[in-house]
Amino acid sequence: MRDQLQKHLENMVGLYVSSERLSNSADLKVERKLGGLQRRNAEIVKAKATGAIIKKEQGENETELVHYRAHFQYLIKQKSSLYIEEEMEEREAEFYKGVLVDDKEIEPDYEMPSMLNELQESGEADVRLKFHYDRLKAVQYAETWWNSYNPAYKSFDVDCTNYISQCLHAGGAPMRGYPNRGKGWWMQNNNWSYSWTVANAMRWHLPGSNAGLQAKEVTAPEQLLLGDVICYDFQGDGRFDHTTIVTGKDADGMPLVNAHTTNSRMRYWAYEDSTAYTPNIKYKFFSINDQN
Repeated sequence: MRDQLQKHLENMVGLYVSSERLSNSADLKVERKLGGLQRRNAEIVKAKATGAIIKKEQGENETELVHYRAHFQYLIKQKSSLYIEEEMEEREAEFYKGVLVDDKEIEPDYEMPSMLNELQESGEADVRLKFHYDRLKAVQYAETWWNSYNPAYKSFDVDCTNYISQCLHAGGAPMRGYPNRGKGWWMQNNNWSYSWTVANAMRWHLPGSNAGLQAKEVTAPEQLLLGDVICYDFQGDGRFDHTTIVTGKDADGMPLVNAHTTNSRMRYWAYEDSTAYTPNIKYKFFSINDQN
């Protein structure tokens, strides 16, 4: 079983470096990724995949379902530069009488449970919380914990914004607002503000905050610096679903990002290869205020 899964993963990543491209819908993610690379004048020169079985359960009609986690690594060449992109996927394989017959990615659910009154920033006292945002420390934290969870914080199934908040805090951004969940930005005593954990709440907190962590919206991704934040509205419906942090730049000066939920490292900012991507996707680009 393990050998079959490993061989299957090797065949999957082989599509990224092979001259033979499959065009059916099952390989839409591959085609989108390759298309995005081509538009950037970049290519995957080497790809590697490994897997770890999480659990097994009996299915129907002599089938067995295997939930496993796949770790993909891509060596990307762009102009004279090389960098490694990494991504974790939760997958489910189906075996019939010990033979692999199906395999699919378990699409992540980026949406946190609906919360009313996510933000109540109006009426807060305009108290200055002075700090210097250390972009290097924020990025170092993002690199350290991109594929694991700091036990000093609570973790979530939808962990993207919680992870970004931790990165920003590691960079020196001070918590404020406890214990009101609808105000400020904080995690304390096994409780947290909406802006700390909910993507849509962070999207509104960053440009609207009047103290502590604050950000300025910019119009283009290339304007972002390391340690800045991108917010994603996959459906284009006005409610933001995902948050990433800029941890690198490609050869064209475009952001590469780290994220949780689908744990990713040095991923191209546009997320065109994500299963959550739609043609209606909208982005918000936030530059964190360095001096407060």
